[in-house]
Amino acid sequence: MKLVITMSRRYGTGASIIANELSKRLQIPVYDKADIEQGLAENDYKTEEAAIRKLAEEPCIILGRCASEILKDKRNAFNIYVCADKEDRIKRIMGKESLSYEEAKEKVEKTDIERADYYHEHTGRAWGDVNNYHMILDTTKLGIENCADILMKYFERMEYI
Repeated sequence: MKLVITMSRRYGTGASIIANELSKRLQIPVYDKADIEQGLAENDYKTEEAAIRKLAEEPCIILGRCASEILKDKRNAFNIYVCADKEDRIKRIMGKESLSYEEAKEKVEKTDIERADYYHEHTGRAWGDVNNYHMILDTTKLGIENCADILMKYFERMEYI
């Protein structure tokens, strides 16, 4: 199966770490906002949706950009939502970006609002609604380092890979 993984995530959950680990293990690329915007600039795609559909013609991991909704009709798409406790996300952002607690808290809250608004604007649906995803991973409970293992075992068991 040409597995396409979409990964929606709250800011500061470590989802990009999980995506990069899966990318290595599955030997497939990861695409994020910058990659999709670059694809728009370099190709004749009229919309992000067209760029995402083109990328999804081959196995890949797509971070955000409403890819779960755009690819909902694809049988080979597996939609994941990554969450974590707010305090963990704040601490992760403090360390990653050398911010104070208040600065990181403000950035987490602002980014969550922006992502929720973006998702709703482009899909009409609620961001993070469990009904929009095949699997929810809570990195606070599971640990970032365990999530790629969990996904790989699941993909193998379901014979996706």
